[in-house]
Amino acid sequence: MSDDNGTPDTPAGSTGPRPEPLRFFGTTWVDRDGGYTARRVGVAAGSLAATAAACLVLRLAYQGLRIADSGSFVMLLVVVVFAVCSALAFGHTWEGFGKRPDPDRRASLRGLLAVGFVGSLLAYFFRSLVEAPGEKLHREEYRRAREQYERRVTRRSGNPSKRRRS
Repeated sequence: MSDDNGTPDTPAGSTGPRPEPLRFFGTTWVDRDGGYTARRVGVAAGSLAATAAACLVLRLAYQGLRIADSGSFVMLLVVVVFAVCSALAFGHTWEGFGKRPDPDRRASLRGLLAVGFVGSLLAYFFRSLVEAPGEKLHREEYRRAREQYERRVTRRSGNPSKRRRS
């Protein structure tokens, strides 16, 4: 292995597509080896702990607004904004596990995702219960790349200049 994420060493002359590493998993998702299950459990526990910590921070912010006596409208507005942004961030993050996100759309939603970070953390937690987040997308892309590579390689039959002419 060439790094801590489980990316395999490949000789200089190796051919074919290489799997794209996933955050926290490297390429262990390909064969589900190299501590894949332990990593999934760790990612699930970590994202759940981060979600709990984030909720605690939001609770402290809410209490600060109550102490400041900001008024019921402001309190309601803050709660609604965080709830809506978290729901939208959950949906966007969940959708990103199944298809490549558009970079322009991601950039335009950066503020919303920052406010709704609890939703993103929850999406990461729930996805890691099933598979490595993003594994399904990467597995499909890798399978397609392997199939295309195999088709290209099987069509070739060696160096055409060395063939005998009849």
